[in-house]
Amino acid sequence: MGDIAKHNGRYLTPNYCQITVADEEITNPSCMDLVRTPQMRKCTIILMYAWFTSAVIYQGLVMRLGIVSGSLYVDFFISAAVELPAAIIILLSIDRIGRRLPFALSNAGAGIACLITAAISTDLLWLKITLATLGRLGITMAFEIVYFVNTELYPTPLRNFGVSLCSGMCDLGGIIAPFLLFRLAELWVELPLIIFGILGLICGGLVLLLPETMGISLPETIEDVENLGRPMRNDKKEKMDYS
Repeated sequence: MGDIAKHNGRYLTPNYCQITVADEEITNPSCMDLVRTPQMRKCTIILMYAWFTSAVIYQGLVMRLGIVSGSLYVDFFISAAVELPAAIIILLSIDRIGRRLPFALSNAGAGIACLITAAISTDLLWLKITLATLGRLGITMAFEIVYFVNTELYPTPLRNFGVSLCSGMCDLGGIIAPFLLFRLAELWVELPLIIFGILGLICGGLVLLLPETMGISLPETIEDVENLGRPMRNDKKEKMDYS
């Protein structure tokens, strides 16, 4: 321990061996641990919905290329090309304006783009493709942001379990997406876009309820998660700044 502290340029207090963890270690995490406290419950429900929405819209927009008019190869190339700018926008924004706002705007933007695309006539095919591409850009950003937001909102003992459980909704969304797309398209080809738009707008509003994690150390305990978003007392702030 002393060698590690010396290598990192830190100094241990004489009684460092007496330091103990205040909360009991969670050796066997369960689903109840993710919903037992108010903040954990809120984060779990919203993140599960965000994973589900991201998968449904992302997969739905990709598979929709096979049922719309136009060149399938060109449309697919344009749709795939937005992956790079989406990643660049995330890298330029999350450490400057935070995680929550880009997360909300990307979901809401994808939802709005889907709704507008559904309302535009097929005579303006180029405009429909453009807006659908913007929707793909937005949901790609949301899909990438939810990965690390999920890890930043769970304490260390529950982080792996929480991410695994929430991301399981992504698999469910991927299963539902083709049935949702092709079954509803038989009734009206634009109906899936309306469903995608509603899902995206709801998700954009819900993620605004999540606490901002930019510049905050990863939570170590459930109590740390409960304190996220609350005004920090001066003594705690000084302790975190020192660490």
